[in-house]
Amino acid sequence: MDISDLTAKVIGDIGDKRRWRQYKSRARQLPPSHRTAVDAFERYLMYAGAGSGVSMFEDLAVLFEQSAADGTPIRAVVGEDPVRFIETFARNYNEDSWLNRERARLTSAIERAAGEGK
Repeated sequence: MDISDLTAKVIGDIGDKRRWRQYKSRARQLPPSHRTAVDAFERYLMYAGAGSGVSMFEDLAVLFEQSAADGTPIRAVVGEDPVRFIETFARNYNEDSWLNRERARLTSAIERAAGEGK
C-alpha cells in the first residue's frame, strides 16, 4: 500500500465519520415522534446488519425531515408494517451487501439441490 492509498483510506474514513455525526445531529433535531422512529429504524438496521453506509441513514433523515416539515404522520410514511418498510428501504442500498450475496448463494444452492439450477 503506497502513501496515496493510505491517505485516501484515512481521509475517506474521516469523511464518513463526519457525515455520520452530521446525520446524528440532524436526527436529534427532528420532532420527538419522528426522532423516535428514526432511532428505532437505525437500531434495527444496525442489529440486522443492514447498515451499508452513511448515505442510507442520511436519506432516512431526509425522508423524516420532509415528513415532519409537511406534517405527515409516521404511519403515513411507514405504513402498518414498519419492518417491511425499513427492509424495503434498506434493500435499495444493499445490492452488494454480504447479506444479499448470501441470499443469492442460498437460493442458488437450493435450486441446484432441487435439480432446478445449473
